[in-house]
Amino acid sequence: MPQPLLGMELHEIQEILGPGQPKFRAKQVYDALYRQNVGDLVQISSLPAALREGLGEEHTVGLPAIDRRYESIDGTRRYLLRLDDGRTVEAVLMPEPGRDTICISTQVGCPVDCKFCMTALMGLERNLTAGEIVGQVLSVARDNGLLKEGSRLNVVMMGMGEPLLNLPAVLRATRLLTDSNGVGISPKRITLSTSGIIPKIAELGAEPVRPKLAISLNASTEEMRQELMPITRKYHLADLLDACRAYPLRNWERLTFEYCLLGGVNDTDADARRVVRLLARLKCTVNLIALNPGPGIPYETPEPERVAAFQAIVRRSMPCFLRKPRGRDIYAACGQLKRNS
Repeated sequence: MPQPLLGMELHEIQEILGPGQPKFRAKQVYDALYRQNVGDLVQISSLPAALREGLGEEHTVGLPAIDRRYESIDGTRRYLLRLDDGRTVEAVLMPEPGRDTICISTQVGCPVDCKFCMTALMGLERNLTAGEIVGQVLSVARDNGLLKEGSRLNVVMMGMGEPLLNLPAVLRATRLLTDSNGVGISPKRITLSTSGIIPKIAELGAEPVRPKLAISLNASTEEMRQELMPITRKYHLADLLDACRAYPLRNWERLTFEYCLLGGVNDTDADARRVVRLLARLKCTVNLIALNPGPGIPYETPEPERVAAFQAIVRRSMPCFLRKPRGRDIYAACGQLKRNS
């Protein structure tokens, strides 16, 4: 089976071309993959025909195929992307004036079992490779004419999967996405969201090239978080907040805490005041998300007035934003990715 080139770094491309090829050939291939975003090796016109043909005998570009595309009334697009082994993952494009955001997956399914998330109902099938992670960005970008000079593209690793449980591939993908000789997205525009895998948070913080960090909080007490996010039984809330306080923020950086509001469960004024106390010593922003409903999820979306009251309490102490739901009608919103047709 041909080996995909996507996911390879420059020195690895040099190795597969062999010692007989000058180094600039590897740079031409790298540029074609990550900057020009070619879909087929025959499109690398800068290479001699014989080299292109030889490369194509053993390798492919490795872009995931667009199996289905779902269009929302608000402009959001949900993509079902087919991988080389036949498995599928989802990515979501959220266009906005002046910028676009692509939400990508890091695993096929998810092992974390958050009780308000439809992806959790799938369980985990496997990790994605770095090439499959980068490939989601490139496939969606090709389909929408993005990544042109001057485009403002954000990438959020908030789709299927727990990114910190696939950290080596996530870090390699981040290096490829941020390389100025390749895709060239600023690290300030890439965000990773985690349920709170504490040892991996420290590991992430030690990396020189890394995404911004977002923590999925979703509860104001240990007991409530254990109920909503069973992983809390292993990685306790107090220890998670200690890890956040120890996290080495860059001078331009804030932590983001995401909080999914569930009607009558974690959305009271008392919850809001406890969230403020939990995060009081952290340089952070809070993003509120009113639950995006779906089949198999035993919770309800809170009333807008309750969401507004919660936000008003938190924002008196720290920046607090309400994330507008995008693509609910096509199951593209946060927590809804479950390959629904």
